[in-house]
Amino acid sequence: MPRYVAFLRAINVGGHTVKMDRLKKLFEELGLAQVETFIASGNVIFDTTEMNTQNLETKIASHLQTSLGYEVATFLRVTEAIPAIAAYQPFSTEDLEKPGHTLFVGFLAVEPNEATKQKIADVSSETDAFHIFGRELYWLCRIPSNESKFSGPRLEKTLGMPTTLRNVNTVKRIAAKFA
Repeated sequence: MPRYVAFLRAINVGGHTVKMDRLKKLFEELGLAQVETFIASGNVIFDTTEMNTQNLETKIASHLQTSLGYEVATFLRVTEAIPAIAAYQPFSTEDLEKPGHTLFVGFLAVEPNEATKQKIADVSSETDAFHIFGRELYWLCRIPSNESKFSGPRLEKTLGMPTTLRNVNTVKRIAAKFA
């Protein structure tokens, strides 16, 4: 039975607060098994017999919107993929380890086309470097992220598609569960 991690966008923002026990129950209502939340930032791990990831993403997002009253974009990855996502290093070790530099992973529903990849390359700068690999966007922020001109909404506008961001340390902690 496949085991997935759901990375949810905007589950607890804009005045919305969803307790993790309620989020777990919402996933269980869909017939998903062994549901657990990981860190209170919209990461849900579960088992299912469903093999079509896109259908499952749509089903979860629709159920969350109906239950919560607002849109919650959902990005699924099989647990076997998480260690490789966490270990992928598109930037130099020196750059990643500098104080004040933070690496974020953006989860996407589909792999961006070449035109979108070029748009992301074009907005890279001395403070914000971007790299796309498969269905993940890697963002190296060389200043405090709240001082960057980029944020989730600006990245989504540039990409032309939704994304949800996680600090790479969170992704590594999830990966460690499955190592």
